Amino acid sequence: MELRDRHIRSFVLRQGRVSTAQQRCLDTLMPRFGIPYAAQLLDLDAVFGRSAPKILEIGFGMGEPTAFIARNHPQNDYLALEVHIPGVGSLLKQIDEQGITNLRIMQHDAVEVMRDMLADNVLDGVHIFFPDPWHKARHNKRRLVQAPFIAQLVKKIKAGGYIHVATDWQDYAEQVLAVLGAEPLLKNTAAAYAEKPAYRPLTKFENRGLKLGHGVWDLVFQRV
Repeated sequence: MELRDRHIRSFVLRQGRVSTAQQRCLDTLMPRFGIPYAAQLLDLDAVFGRSAPKILEIGFGMGEPTAFIARNHPQNDYLALEVHIPGVGSLLKQIDEQGITNLRIMQHDAVEVMRDMLADNVLDGVHIFFPDPWHKARHNKRRLVQAPFIAQLVKKIKAGGYIHVATDWQDYAEQVLAVLGAEPLLKNTAAAYAEKPAYRPLTKFENRGLKLGHGVWDLVFQRV
């Protein structure tokens, strides 16, 4: 399936509550830290005003790990994608409160951003943390990590760059392992699942799940 065709969306836009503080950040900070979607290639060095490693994050939720990673790795630039308005407002608020300068946000479908705005060989890494598992079997086709998407995504990653997926659904972890393992431009950095890299913080939900005995699977593959 070509991604130029009408693709199955991996998300459903839900009407989440936007707090007053989040709305204020959306109004005042999105013009500074947000990048509007346009069907033309994005010059990432121009966006960030420097040449530095570029990391793409797809689906950042409420943004706490995203802010943590960007704040603690000022040598990198981070382009973070999320479609849900409360999450965008939340991350903008954290950018403002924590004085983060190496993070930009796009509120748009990752498939279209990747397809239309990212040139080949521009990314040093990709983070996909806890994507929607679409756990009902009839909805599995909506999962983001599918072979056609990954085949296009790896072209955007430089040789030696990486893709890091984390999930707390075992069957999705197995699917990700199979999909990434079958992509000829990727090689696994572990025998199967990787140890959690130090840069990825534990979320409060993940911590709670681990205490209840739930599993979390990290997969880190390198672009060859």
